[in-house]
Amino acid sequence: MTRKLPAAERGGRSAARLARPAQTATSAPRTMDRRAFLKRSGMTAGAGAFASALPFSMVGRAEASTASAAGAKVEVKRTVCTHCSVGCAIDAEVVNGVWVGQEPVFDSPINMGAHCAKGASIREHGHGEHRLRYPMKLVDGKWVRMSWDDALNEVSARLLKLREESGPDSVYWIGSSKHNNEQAYLLRKFVSMWGTNNCDHQARICHSTTVAGVANTWGYGAMTNSYNDMQNSKAIFFMGSNAAEAHPVSLLHILHAKENGAKIIVADPRFTRTAAKADHFVRIRSGSDIAILYGVLRHIFENGWEDKKYIEDRVYGMDKIRDEAMKWTADKVEEVSGVPDDQVKLIAETMAKNKPSTVVWCMGQTQHTTGNAIVRMMCNLQLALGNVGVAGGGTNIFRGHDNVQGATDVGPNPDSLPGYYGIATGSWKHWANVWGVDYEWLKGRYASQALMEKSGITVSRWIDGVTEKNELIDQDPNLRAVVFWGHAPNSQTRGKDMLEAMKALDTLVVIDPYPSATAAMAASARKDGVYLLPAATQFETEGSCTASNRSIQWREKVIEPLWESKPDHTIMYLFAQKFGFAEQLTKNVKVTNNEPSVEDILREINRGTWTIGYTGQSPERLKIHMRNMQVFDPKTLKAKGGIDKETGYVLDGEYFGLPWPCYGTPEMKHPGSPNLYDTSKHVMDGGGNFRANFGVEKDGASLLAADGSASKGADLQFGYPEFDHVLLKKLGWWEELSEDEKKKAEGKNWKTDPSGGIIRVAMKNHGCHPFGNAKARAVVWNFPDPVPVHREPIFSPRADLVAKYPTHEDKKAFWRLPTLYKSVQDQFANVGKDYPLIMTSGRLVEYEGGGDETRSNPWLAELQQNMFVEINPKAANDRGIRDKDMVWVKSPSGAQIKVQAMVTERVGPDTVFLPFHFAGHWMGKDLIDSYPEGAAPVVRGEAVNTATTYGYDSVTMMQETKTTVCQIMKA
Repeated sequence: MTRKLPAAERGGRSAARLARPAQTATSAPRTMDRRAFLKRSGMTAGAGAFASALPFSMVGRAEASTASAAGAKVEVKRTVCTHCSVGCAIDAEVVNGVWVGQEPVFDSPINMGAHCAKGASIREHGHGEHRLRYPMKLVDGKWVRMSWDDALNEVSARLLKLREESGPDSVYWIGSSKHNNEQAYLLRKFVSMWGTNNCDHQARICHSTTVAGVANTWGYGAMTNSYNDMQNSKAIFFMGSNAAEAHPVSLLHILHAKENGAKIIVADPRFTRTAAKADHFVRIRSGSDIAILYGVLRHIFENGWEDKKYIEDRVYGMDKIRDEAMKWTADKVEEVSGVPDDQVKLIAETMAKNKPSTVVWCMGQTQHTTGNAIVRMMCNLQLALGNVGVAGGGTNIFRGHDNVQGATDVGPNPDSLPGYYGIATGSWKHWANVWGVDYEWLKGRYASQALMEKSGITVSRWIDGVTEKNELIDQDPNLRAVVFWGHAPNSQTRGKDMLEAMKALDTLVVIDPYPSATAAMAASARKDGVYLLPAATQFETEGSCTASNRSIQWREKVIEPLWESKPDHTIMYLFAQKFGFAEQLTKNVKVTNNEPSVEDILREINRGTWTIGYTGQSPERLKIHMRNMQVFDPKTLKAKGGIDKETGYVLDGEYFGLPWPCYGTPEMKHPGSPNLYDTSKHVMDGGGNFRANFGVEKDGASLLAADGSASKGADLQFGYPEFDHVLLKKLGWWEELSEDEKKKAEGKNWKTDPSGGIIRVAMKNHGCHPFGNAKARAVVWNFPDPVPVHREPIFSPRADLVAKYPTHEDKKAFWRLPTLYKSVQDQFANVGKDYPLIMTSGRLVEYEGGGDETRSNPWLAELQQNMFVEINPKAANDRGIRDKDMVWVKSPSGAQIKVQAMVTERVGPDTVFLPFHFAGHWMGKDLIDSYPEGAAPVVRGEAVNTATTYGYDSVTMMQETKTTVCQIMKA
């Protein structure tokens, strides 16, 4: 319960905070220097600063009902913000089980005592009044409360019936990038034991093109450096990222770089808050990134600014990129992008003459039909400049949700098992061994071995899995049930089609702390067959989460689950009991009161995820890092001395959060890898090189790195393939394994050796990287466009450019579904006549993701109360629209949404921008009556994705939301 304290207890700080006792063993000690300064100088920061800006009526403190705040003991629980992927640490203050206060962690090397508005009001996420409080189902169009027992029995009976009638592939499981690592991992294991690869999560429609493009260029699909490392950059190029709003606290490090002289360039269709901090802003036409980047590379090659030695030693295929770049003359680049050549040259010269230089991208580049190619162009720019594997360089890919990186790494992906192990027989046998289950039993859970080894339907296309003609789907049944396990439907495109798919389902299940737009959409279109199950928040459980820079942090449980909510991993276990595989699901995991041990789950992740180095971050090591944040340098993330008082553990030399890859067993004490592919460091100090993952030769050319290009101190100072039992024997290093390690490593490679011995011998004894030492690939021959090609968006207002740069040909069976490209583009080749405006979307600082959680927070709802469209004054004047008018945004899909106009020059005359955090209205109608009573968000509005159109990346099925078309008229 929240109420204001008595007047005697109010003030700058309550007595509860002033009387805080010494830290308990489960909380980190705090240094007092900076905080003491802030107190004594009368300054304020973080949550206090945010609260002081709000009306007094909104500022109050929660108080435990059984004790006064003044006399009660305060426990401090260290957790991590559950919004974006920066990973801001929070100290939550708890009195008698009630979360009464919070502070940003000043010792955190990541957020250094800072919060954005979302982080500053995070307590409301746990104690929010708009949460889903108990299980419910839709009965004759109305939400009816039910018990957990009844809910579990009914839902499991319905799903088992569908499994019996149509097979396991008839049920689709949508996981969450807000699950902690352990829950995300357990859900992939759970779905595997259900018997399907029809599972996915938010990363599909966020950064799947990043993962595919980056991993296929040099080995791992993740941010190469870190927010902190950007302090070492001399130039920073943002293209498709608005970090100031999407990742506000990251600006701490970026502005430090600027203060030290770094040049900042922002290329975007819209003048963003990030652009306001830039030295140069370049306005581009949405979807023209490849053309611009080829123009940048042309200038680099023409002026000899490329790093020739680096390219010769560490890059394959750059000659083909150079040939393509030379075709993109100034007039062609400007025709496609609208950017004059002097601005293109400015980007090239700034990046080339201010090294190390880094690039940043987000969904502005990923959410296109050519997203994988745009990503690879950014990689190629950095390879040409020799900027990868160096401090201050790299590709800084800012992820979205708090654990979208971790959920991608170990969670429910339709084409991989945890750790990006594929779904071929060998990978299944590896994980069956880790799980302690029989491979044949696991195979028997699937409809066939062929479907066990076939990528599932992606979350971006589940609607077509329901509605597509059955004979065109590459599996026996259509989808008949969908489980939304922490996913917002309004974050997906084609909302109008989605509603039809929801109508057609037999069963729809929503598992979430908040009912999400799924509940309202379903209840507006159905009478029954929909279930809502209340999940606990991440503050009501413990576990690890992975920030965008790959650092892993451990959250302590702040409060017990409120109302009738249950932790997600508990719900998984309860369903596994009903489905008959609870014993197999938790064979290696202790279960107490139906809750699997999160620490045991992480240890199982550690035992199996050798590929990306999720093996060294034991629960014990992560907790030690959280207790001792003060020892880590905020620029390098490296511990400067430090001994954990509880255990005597020496932290010196480790990197904060043990950023993956943290190789070997925890006992090997690998320090984590702050910057990937850095040959200037020894592999046991986080150094590395490019991964040998694509063979050793292509078209007569070696794919292995040149002599002298290995990491510091390696016994092999030349290119070499990945390590396996054969290579270890050939090198004479096999005898360095123990007898037990030899038995386990025989016939294995470094990724499947359960002992970790191959990794230990290669790294610790010989300084070599277990994944080999190869060249990065500027040309990715296994992709539809090996050399990136500009292709017009499927819905483009430029018919002339559609003719010159057409999209891909249609595909018959792509991720189990027919996928249309050219046929749709041809059908709408002249769409610009009726829909002349380019429509793009993005984030706001006040809200996050689908927005249901943050729009249910009254502190944030006060700051942004209306869904809107940004429209240029010229475009507005031509349509008779004034600022704050209500307008209709009309789509060629037949959908239309009613929003408020913001007339602004942030966007050009050809472009409009809408935020994607809104839902709760449907084409002009408020759906408040479709939510369970009291659970509707404070702020509701139209979802931009109701009006977005068809279009998917040619490799990953990423949706095309950043470039479509619309028309706007006054409502």
